[in-house]
Amino acid sequence: MDNLKTYDLGGELFLNMLKQGCARLGSNRKEINDLNVFPIPDGDTGDNMTLTIESGFAQASQLKGATLGEIASAASSGMLMGARGNSGVILSRIFSGFAKSLAGKEGICTKGFADAMQAAVEEAYGSVSKPVEGTILTVVREGTESALPFSSDTLETYMARLLQGMEISLEKTPEKLQVLKEAGVVDSGGAGLLQIFYGFQDALLGITNKYESASDAAKKPAVDFSLFNEDTELKFGYCTEFLLRLQRSKVDLDTFDEKEIEDYILSSGDSVVFFREGTIIKVHVHTKTPGDIISHCQRWGEFLTIKIENMTLQHNHSSFAAKKPEKKKDFGLVTVASGQGLASAFTEAGADFVVEGGQTMNPSVADFVAAFDKVAASTIFVFPNNSNIVMTARQAAEVYKAADVRVIPTRDPGAGYVAIASFDPAAGDASGIEQALCEVASGVVCGMVSTSIRDTVKDGVEVSKGGFIGFRDSEILSSASSRNEAAEALCRALDASSHDVVVVFTGADAAIDAEALQASLESAFPTTEFMFREGGQTVFDYILILC
Repeated sequence: MDNLKTYDLGGELFLNMLKQGCARLGSNRKEINDLNVFPIPDGDTGDNMTLTIESGFAQASQLKGATLGEIASAASSGMLMGARGNSGVILSRIFSGFAKSLAGKEGICTKGFADAMQAAVEEAYGSVSKPVEGTILTVVREGTESALPFSSDTLETYMARLLQGMEISLEKTPEKLQVLKEAGVVDSGGAGLLQIFYGFQDALLGITNKYESASDAAKKPAVDFSLFNEDTELKFGYCTEFLLRLQRSKVDLDTFDEKEIEDYILSSGDSVVFFREGTIIKVHVHTKTPGDIISHCQRWGEFLTIKIENMTLQHNHSSFAAKKPEKKKDFGLVTVASGQGLASAFTEAGADFVVEGGQTMNPSVADFVAAFDKVAASTIFVFPNNSNIVMTARQAAEVYKAADVRVIPTRDPGAGYVAIASFDPAAGDASGIEQALCEVASGVVCGMVSTSIRDTVKDGVEVSKGGFIGFRDSEILSSASSRNEAAEALCRALDASSHDVVVVFTGADAAIDAEALQASLESAFPTTEFMFREGGQTVFDYILILC
């Protein structure tokens, strides 16, 4: 198609730009991970952004001979579902704005690309309730502003100016954000975005980078078809996904209300994910009659992609699959945890489903959607337990249509654990319960101990590489050469003696020291009861919840 083009950028070239962007970001993701502000081994921005854009490229690459608008829309919807962490969510919103500007376009000139970048900036800023300067938002905005005067030049010239503006903006991020200046690093999200656009430039210049997917999805074993034989009953229906392009010959694009399609899908199955970008409708639904849905939806448009998978086969293939309740219950609780012991504790406290994740392995929007489906409740309360997962949970809640999903913005495991344990389904309606859960979570004191990955001075505390620090939220409260010394000093800083109970979850590497720490804490704080449990979590040697 692009051989006959009268434009600077078409679908085929943009797909290659996405591929080269994946390659450049993927090969540099470790360096981006290492730009984490806090001096503990929890950097995951590079991984989150790589997995997010790979989800977009994977969906877009299913389209053959597609227009630029179709490729951009498919990439956007793929990133929306694959988004992980704050950086991944913002990245998905950048490409959402970009795609909306390109809706219905076969190709564009440089001016069209510049306009799409401005739309991307507006969408990204609009997705954050309180935009913070000195982040990926600043880098995309200032880069776009600096390149605007070159929108009448060639796309190669515009891209060079865009990259130059992004580079300058990235270097100045520490001047805008004090935590970056203190840590001596630039913003990791902005650095990741820069790598993506370096890949875009490579594609324009004909440079090919080696691309190896970082996605676990690409490494999944094949499903054993023998698990669904001639006598197997279809219990779980089909997971049906498609992209539907609304057709002008079938609907009035200027006045058409996509709720007509949404209402039909909601009445035809469950676990519905539905959203519209331009003239493309993205649908995910579980149904026993996918043919009926496919046939009916053609009254509004034509399909760009269709995927139908036998869920009974998937269920039998996974030994960890939870059986979906036959009937929806009123309320369900979904939380996030890393480590078998910590996950078990959340289940015992009342969680219906624990999404595996946390520091260094943030779950995606799709992971949350799968969890919502397994819970099968009319109202679902979500406890992310990490500040870098809250935005992902909210994006999942936004696209999931089969339940009323409410995110309780817990930013550490302690807040989630106590809030879930306090859940009372008889406390009122969904809004009343949500308010009560938020109030409980906001009052929880949770401290953590971890290894330091560099020498630094933060919050007036001198930290040595290889030593241990104790902290609450983003404030370092103790520093010591051993994890137990750091934990005891943290308890003093958090005034453990004023609390009746302190629950301590030991990490994967800390179990060997836990008995000694318990004896030390009980001696130092005789009026406080210390309850130790093996959490098995990574990154954090100890998680202390003061009740």
